[in-house]
Amino acid sequence: MKMASFSKTKRGFTLIELLVVIAIIAVLISLLLPAVQSAREAARRTQCINNLKQIGLASHSYHDQTNVFPPGAITHAPGGGWGGWGNTNISWRILILPMMEQNPVYNSINMLLNNGGGNTIATAWYAQLKTYVCPSDGWAASGFVPSNSPVGSYPQYGDAPTLPGRAKEVPITNYYMSFGDNYAISPLSGPNPWETEFPLPAGSTTRIGWNGFWGTRGVIAPKAGDTEMALRGFSDYRTMGSVGIAGVTDGTSNTIFVGEGLPSDDANCEIWAATGAGSGVTIPINWRTDKPYAGFGAGAPWNTRASYAARGFKSNHPGGANFLFADGSVKFLKASVSRSTYAALGSRAGGEVISADQY
Repeated sequence: MKMASFSKTKRGFTLIELLVVIAIIAVLISLLLPAVQSAREAARRTQCINNLKQIGLASHSYHDQTNVFPPGAITHAPGGGWGGWGNTNISWRILILPMMEQNPVYNSINMLLNNGGGNTIATAWYAQLKTYVCPSDGWAASGFVPSNSPVGSYPQYGDAPTLPGRAKEVPITNYYMSFGDNYAISPLSGPNPWETEFPLPAGSTTRIGWNGFWGTRGVIAPKAGDTEMALRGFSDYRTMGSVGIAGVTDGTSNTIFVGEGLPSDDANCEIWAATGAGSGVTIPINWRTDKPYAGFGAGAPWNTRASYAARGFKSNHPGGANFLFADGSVKFLKASVSRSTYAALGSRAGGEVISADQY
């Protein structure tokens, strides 16, 4: 008698089962991806905080040696108005390089030469200074952008210096010293949505913006009846104003010293020169000015890279930006902070009373 034989056949996945598995994997990835991106941003934000803390330590070391914080820029004699720029014409970022263990870069600069020509600082110009770049800003990841380009930077010196074998580029930064609640726009381009013109409107008691645009003194005369209020913060890009800790009567823990900016939103974002030294608090946090270059001083709608509105603080961190305060601490300010509180945090001697729960 013949025994019946049975063959065992292997059963594979059906198309429907395979599609279900793929769909489950896709859902899991979609749930995991935001968490991964959030973790990466948290790491980048931490590095940004560390950059600002290094800048704070270096600035306080500079203060220990000179009894003042670094001026916004080295230009000409104090109170020189619209006069010549002088020989060095370099921003505060360069002055603290020795305190950031960048002595070789600093020592390559001959301060007796006219550094306004660019080529005299070519070696230092093309040095990588990663501490001045926020890792959350992918646009500025290399630390350089094309020179004299609508999507690059327009160096104050006229053009980037020449270095053999290297294309002309401009070193850029994400960190700007605060000129506080001095005007950023008003005396240069007229009325705008944020700054208060003098005299104050009837019934208004809050003033956003004071004379001494960008922290300067004696460059643009105040309107009749108004007063000169130069250097409400720390950065004077043109007239050599400087501030020591004794001048921060509002308290160093309540006064912004340095904040974030975005080179994608600023056609004058270079590390070196005076005109890119500072930003102010009269423009709301994260107001974007990323539209193409349309000539310096472009007005309404205040959204181009060359608008005076580009002199506001902003970042790619969700919801706000990191700020270094004058005591060396770093705090994250939300973009929703009230305008009056933000302006008060920018002034170093305005006498405003601010509690921690206001920001």
